[in-house]
Amino acid sequence: MSLDHTNAKLVRMANQIATFFKSQPEAERVHGVATHINKFWEPRMRKAFFELVERGDAGFDPIVIAAADIIKRPGSPSAAAETPEHVDLAMQQAGFSD
Repeated sequence: MSLDHTNAKLVRMANQIATFFKSQPEAERVHGVATHINKFWEPRMRKAFFELVERGDAGFDPIVIAAADIIKRPGSPSAAAETPEHVDLAMQQAGFSD
């Protein structure tokens, strides 16, 4: 699949997040990617992300694809209820905080 510049950048960013979390314990990788995207990607980015996931072979790392199941869709009730103060344990261990 050929991606425009914006979508290619989004795939690259998601894959970079996955690459970082590959340094974490395996059990924390998928949740870490999802938490990072939920916290730091605005709704337009997550909307474009889901459009790419649904189209198929955009080149996402398998960890990113697995994380898609727990990434909040823009406009969903769970996305509206997310708390910006929440910091995932993996993020804390990696030195990230609000």
